Amino acid sequence: MDKRQFLKGTGTVLTGSLLARFVSAEQQSSTPRTNWAGNYTFHTNNLHQPSTVEEVQQIVKTSPKLRALGARHSFNGIADSTESQISLKQLTQMDLDPKSRTVTVGAGVTYGQLAPYIDSRGYALHNLASLPHISVVGACATATHGSGSNNGNLSTAVSAMQIVTHDGSIHTITRAQNPDIFPGAVVHLGALGVLTAITLDVQPTYQVAQFVYENLSFDHLEHHLDEIFLSGYSVSLFTDWQNHRATQVWIKKRLDSPATASPLPASPTFFGAKLATQKLHPLAGHSAENCTEQQGIPGPWYERLPHFRMNFTPSSGAELQTEYFVPRDRAYPAILAVEQLRDRITPHLFITELRTISADNLWLSTAYQRPSLAIHFTWKPEWPEVQKVLPLIEEKLAPFNARPHWAKLNTIPPSTIQHLYPKMPDYQALLKSHDPQGKFRNQFIDTEIFGA
Repeated sequence: MDKRQFLKGTGTVLTGSLLARFVSAEQQSSTPRTNWAGNYTFHTNNLHQPSTVEEVQQIVKTSPKLRALGARHSFNGIADSTESQISLKQLTQMDLDPKSRTVTVGAGVTYGQLAPYIDSRGYALHNLASLPHISVVGACATATHGSGSNNGNLSTAVSAMQIVTHDGSIHTITRAQNPDIFPGAVVHLGALGVLTAITLDVQPTYQVAQFVYENLSFDHLEHHLDEIFLSGYSVSLFTDWQNHRATQVWIKKRLDSPATASPLPASPTFFGAKLATQKLHPLAGHSAENCTEQQGIPGPWYERLPHFRMNFTPSSGAELQTEYFVPRDRAYPAILAVEQLRDRITPHLFITELRTISADNLWLSTAYQRPSLAIHFTWKPEWPEVQKVLPLIEEKLAPFNARPHWAKLNTIPPSTIQHLYPKMPDYQALLKSHDPQGKFRNQFIDTEIFGA
């Protein structure tokens, strides 16, 4: 099975609400299981669902091969297995430590569960992804991110991990006590073992007010890209690649002091873009009811930093996703390079989102040692057509050493991806030392990390 076929899997697009997919995560073993978007079908129906760490240890110890399954928000085979998967969804404990300003959560906890818990106790995370539905452990394992030029991706908040290794024993890896391997273990792609708990740094709670502007010309990005993306704590630009403009600009302003419930004042224009007079969805024609509050109305950080509300269908529903990370100092030329393909891209596209992320030192982070611009594509569920477009985009982005998101679709050769990460040899050695028999390796790891 070659890489493109493996990415495609055997999945077909499902209908029905995404909320139903989340609610019905436990399915009969005879029913083919898919990721949340329905584009990927897992190659095993052998799914373990332990309720205790001790049960996890026993499953790991007795399983020849095993892959951990999070909230099923990956679009490729990163969590797949031909033998056994393990879901940690029942490990939902949460323990806030105000003294150390950390929170330790079980591997089944989602950001939608964690955020209200710590906020009610006066604390917050530094950032959130656009969807609160994803699991904390899965997001950190794949370097998933939010937005903000001064904000690291979600895995930069990790300070400790509890992991069950190949022989069923429990190991704790911390930032303070394991500085030699910690940067390689955080973004681990599920290949070090089965995480049962993760500890995150927290900070005092804050509020956010969100503003949306329409139709920002890309011309302004040539000389003002940093200024535009630094205009808020978190900033996202949405585009369909037509007419040389961003259709919407979402600016999330952080408020560290309590604010009134009244909308904050906003300039009627932003680099020529006009302030929206009603609440908008990034996708034209979609109800804005699914989206977080806008129009400058202050609210808790966790109800503004994501784009989509927890109890509503995120994004479009049935869709495909691709994302590439380029150095921020070359962001504008990279945008122009992709724009040349606009007439090939737009017919199959729901929307593209442009976001910035600060640099970090996590070995397999897509922002490793370089401030980055993320170019994210939310595609219509048209894999045969999208599969033809991706190599064209990747060719345009090759001069920028674009790193693809680990959990999304791409067709870049594994040897190219491996050379994009200076610490890849160290990561490979880390996997071999912690999992000498390859218990936690699957075709994705064998291909993307060790394949040529």
